[in-house]
Amino acid sequence: MFTIDIHTHILPENIPNFKEKFGYGGFIHLDHHKPCCARMVMDDQFFREVQDNCWSAETRMTECDGHEVDVQVLSTVPVMFSYWADPKHTVELSQFLNDHIAGIVQKYPDRFAGLGTLPMQDAKLAIKELERCKSIGLKGIQIGSHINNWNLNEPALYPIFEAMQDLDMALFVHPWWWMAKEKMPDYWLPWLVGMPAETSLAICSMIFGGIFERLPGFRVAFAHGGGAFPGTIGRIEHGFHVRPDLVAADNVINPKEYLGRFYLDSLVHDPKMLEYIVELIGANRVALGTDYPFPLGELEPGKLIKEMSFDDSTKLQLLSGSALEWLGMTKDDFAPNGA
Repeated sequence: MFTIDIHTHILPENIPNFKEKFGYGGFIHLDHHKPCCARMVMDDQFFREVQDNCWSAETRMTECDGHEVDVQVLSTVPVMFSYWADPKHTVELSQFLNDHIAGIVQKYPDRFAGLGTLPMQDAKLAIKELERCKSIGLKGIQIGSHINNWNLNEPALYPIFEAMQDLDMALFVHPWWWMAKEKMPDYWLPWLVGMPAETSLAICSMIFGGIFERLPGFRVAFAHGGGAFPGTIGRIEHGFHVRPDLVAADNVINPKEYLGRFYLDSLVHDPKMLEYIVELIGANRVALGTDYPFPLGELEPGKLIKEMSFDDSTKLQLLSGSALEWLGMTKDDFAPNGA
């Protein structure tokens, strides 16, 4: 079955020394300390070890062939967002990352689609770079679950979202810089607890902030199966009913009305949870996502979907149909040499 993975991360093999260039720290660079392997380093602090599948399109294609994945949707590693930086510096970093992804898509258009990153802390600059992303062939944008101290209902972000809808650009929301991080020093809890909470925060902020109501054509997907949101939608709806003065302050529509208005990736690691989110929002709103090439992702892309008792039509929808709809593309767009 034709298969598209909407949730994969990539970095350029060589990243400029932005700390030296901009005069302050906080930026990631790669320390290629041995062949086919590098350390991601923020200033002098080790962040993560990565292998060449994090930057080599050719390695990725070989691994995709082994997993029967036809297309990867490429996006940067969230630590690269750099929303905290001077906006003009975030623009420069974003352009560097976006040009890298666009170059891979242009070289291998049958194997990759691309998402850009934006200086979301400055709407004017973000929209300008969004327009440039569109012009270089990217199909959407990846953003964090919040932008510095702003949740995604922040009025300053609305013009960017409106421009994404108007330009027919998809949005992928990925958790980052999770809440109460300083209270989670042990057991990998920021990834296991913080990220699912952050994704639910993002979904609720967009629902209660009226983003989906005001932008009915906005195609938004959330990472990690929606995080904690699907498991707590009953609580969320109950809160809407019993404290509308707090919950419905900006949008009086029941949050359950928005189920099916946005997409989730399939990265839930559990067959019962996958069955539940498909039932909750529809197979046409769940798309294969693996978090490739990182260890908390699905290590055998597509395996969970393929092992489910869904019929073949549903499996095909999950493996590629929903992804194509979200991207605004067709299978023919990935035909080699336009065949």
